[in-house]
Amino acid sequence: MFPSRTLGLAALLLAGTCATHAQKAPKAARPAKTRAYVPTPPAEVDRRVEALLSQMTLAEKVGQMTQITLAVVAKGKSRYASDSPFGLDDSRLRDALVTYHVGSIINSTDDRACTPAVWYALQQQMQAVAAQDRLKIPMLYGIDAIHGETYTTGATFFPQEIAQAASRNRALVRRGAEITAYETRASSIPWAFSPVLDLGSDPRSPRLWETFGEDPYLGAEMGRQIVKGYEGEANDIGNPVHVAASIKHFMGYQVPMSGKDRTNASISDESLMEYHWPAFKAAIEAGAHTMMINSGLINGVPMHANHALLTTLVKEKMGFKGLLVTDWQDIENLFSRDHLAASPKEAIKMAINAGIDMSMVPYQYEAFCKGLTELVQEGQVPQSRVDDAVRRILRVKVELGLFERPVTNPKDYPLFGSAEFTRASYQTAAEAITLLKNQDNLLPLAKTTKVLVTGPNANSMRTLNGGWSYSWQGAKAEEFTSQYNTILEAVQHKIGAANVQYVPGVSYGTGPNAKYYDEQADHLEEAVAAAAQADVVLLCLGENSYAEKPGDLNDLYLSDLQTQLAQRLAATGKPVVLVLNEGRPRLISRFEPGMKAVVQTYLPSNFGGDALADILWGDVNPSGKLPYTYPRYPNSLVGYIHKYSEEQKAAAGSYDYAADFNPQYRFGEGLSYTTFKYSNLTVDKTTFAAADQVTVTVQVTNTGQREGKEAVHLYSSDLAASQIAPDMRRLRRFDKLSLKPGETRTVTFTLPMRELGYSGPTGQPVLEPGEFELRVGDLTKRITLQ
Repeated sequence: MFPSRTLGLAALLLAGTCATHAQKAPKAARPAKTRAYVPTPPAEVDRRVEALLSQMTLAEKVGQMTQITLAVVAKGKSRYASDSPFGLDDSRLRDALVTYHVGSIINSTDDRACTPAVWYALQQQMQAVAAQDRLKIPMLYGIDAIHGETYTTGATFFPQEIAQAASRNRALVRRGAEITAYETRASSIPWAFSPVLDLGSDPRSPRLWETFGEDPYLGAEMGRQIVKGYEGEANDIGNPVHVAASIKHFMGYQVPMSGKDRTNASISDESLMEYHWPAFKAAIEAGAHTMMINSGLINGVPMHANHALLTTLVKEKMGFKGLLVTDWQDIENLFSRDHLAASPKEAIKMAINAGIDMSMVPYQYEAFCKGLTELVQEGQVPQSRVDDAVRRILRVKVELGLFERPVTNPKDYPLFGSAEFTRASYQTAAEAITLLKNQDNLLPLAKTTKVLVTGPNANSMRTLNGGWSYSWQGAKAEEFTSQYNTILEAVQHKIGAANVQYVPGVSYGTGPNAKYYDEQADHLEEAVAAAAQADVVLLCLGENSYAEKPGDLNDLYLSDLQTQLAQRLAATGKPVVLVLNEGRPRLISRFEPGMKAVVQTYLPSNFGGDALADILWGDVNPSGKLPYTYPRYPNSLVGYIHKYSEEQKAAAGSYDYAADFNPQYRFGEGLSYTTFKYSNLTVDKTTFAAADQVTVTVQVTNTGQREGKEAVHLYSSDLAASQIAPDMRRLRRFDKLSLKPGETRTVTFTLPMRELGYSGPTGQPVLEPGEFELRVGDLTKRITLQ
């Protein structure tokens, strides 16, 4: 249900410039005052691109391959820092867009969200200058809209991708992308750097929360939904409610050996193709127009210099016609960071020849343009390579309709920030939040329960949103979110302030995200004492917001102060509900046994507090499922996709293998306030040829007293493989259904036999005869591939 709040919803609807929410829902989710969109036929797109390309000088082509950050063309003492209030510098803008023909600009105003009206004015000014160039090629603007239009005030923010994966609801994920596309266009921006399709299988990674988790199939399915949500079913990105998607970060980004951002990963060809490639392949097949490249290294080779993957695999084998854009400063990093290139100019040569089409410079664009121009003149970068890159860039610009309408007007988007959109955000949070433990059925709570709310994440909108929220690190979120409810405020609205006592508890302790509010550090004893007056303690622990490199850590355990607070509260004997609000699974094994209930909220965004309160008090039945394995110990980080050897069983009288696979919670876990029974698992036959598909059916019954939603997972196990030891279990299909008490429904999955194959030692696909086990719930069936 959508939250009924005495203060929060009213504030939301009356929030003025920071959230232009409409009290009356408009009739249709399309721009007003615009003609029906008619896409340009592909042949006409190609004709226009080739005609334009034939007129361009080398300098104009190189300029189109150049992308800069907004600060470079802003008023300020230097191009690295803009003045406040923000404003564009006409001379700097003309130098970039006319003198150097720069084709793309990115980023926000001083790392801060601004209103749609401000975005509109900025885009108009930039495009007007771009139109002064000889060929009048419009500038292409991009933004990191990873869970909503990140840098626009009043935009509808959705739970971060890791939470969206937990919802297991394709329709909600697609609807969120559609809304994000609409509101990004309402911000006069046509290009979103999203979705993140990295495999989130290393819990140490500071970017895990940007992913769909550790399973390749789950990531592929959710990534496909976001691409179609952004670009439309027909990928008609010129439609003024669609944007061009940028799938990222191609690929193998999230599993570095160190666990630290932008460092070297050791990935075999087999693992790269089996686990990291599927989501990108699915998104390319879904029609994504652009792709951003991994900032790290694989087996010592920076991805920005990897011709085999960028050109041979993506462009030639997959036939990808879109543009490949670097991440921040990553061509320069080939020289300055990685020491692969002997000079900045050689770095440009390596990257462009490897297949990069557009360089996110982002500051010293003159050096990039000069260097690439010289490389072409010297014959070190083929003219054909430059033409190919510019052709791809122009195709995106033509298909976006930028030549006809370089700037969309926020007045044409009446649904921006509407109640209809915010309901979709709330629903996603409600279906994502995951109940991991509920000892003695402590939850749901009665509305007469006296609760103590404590912990550093209890009264923070910053932590509910995480990074890439109103600013890069999410640190400015509190300035833009006064109309929404923190966990504390949502609980107060739910059961009345008289039933709620709040004590901040502790800070985060030492580390990169150490202090949040300084006054929190000295309230541990106060929190412990306050527990005596409560029926239940809501302990809100987790992480402060972070993004990318600043989120690197050396200790995966939850911070010492938070651990101490949890242990002390458990020792009071009062039941403690642990509410986790974190971007990655921080270890809780030192105190988890003392928690009566555990609820994982992930990063649920602006309506996370409301959704959590509705779950805790039973107005919503939880249905989220873990999108990753929650580890128990720092030296046991193996995910659910692992070899049979990870679960060796000790023989009688032998050693007890304490280090075997022993997670705190398993991938796919998630409790409900009702119970579900699986029965009658069937397959249409038991013997198959390689070209066949198996049809699997299972009956699911709600055997409890509440209506509930259940995510049904189909797993497969290869019982023997000749080239690579098989994984114990792989997710092959999932669906989510809602069942009333006593209701039974039949779920049907179809699975082509080719999907039961695996990647061989060199990454080649292998499909072998043999036996396979199919599993749904605790039911199994064996089939044979002849």
